[in-house]
Amino acid sequence: MPWLITKYLITAAVVVVVSEVAKRSDRLGALIASLPLVTLLALTWLYIDKQPVDKITNHAWYTFWYVVPTPPMFLAFPRLFIRFGFWPALGFSALITIVSFALFAMAVRPFGIKLL
Repeated sequence: MPWLITKYLITAAVVVVVSEVAKRSDRLGALIASLPLVTLLALTWLYIDKQPVDKITNHAWYTFWYVVPTPPMFLAFPRLFIRFGFWPALGFSALITIVSFALFAMAVRPFGIKLL
C-alpha cells in the first residue's frame, strides 16, 4: 500500500508541476505537457512492478496509436473556447477526439492494427 500511495503522489506531482508552470509560461507549460510524462511514468511503474516485457512494450505501442488521432482536439479547442466558453469547448473537444479516434481506428484496422 505505501508503494501505491507513492505512485499516486509522484504522478499527481507531475500534473501539478505542469499546471503551475503553465500559469507562469504558456509555452513552457505546453512544452512540458506535450512530453509523454504520463506514459513514461506508466512504463516506469509497470517495469518496477515487474510486469512482463510484452505488457510494457504493448503499452508503448498502443499509446502511440491512441495519440495519433488527438491533434484535431488541440487545434479545435482554442477556437471553441473563444466562441462557446470553457465547458462547452471541453465537451466538444472530447467529442471531436472520440470521433477522430473511431475514424482512425477504422482506417488502421485493414493494416492489422486493432484499437477497438
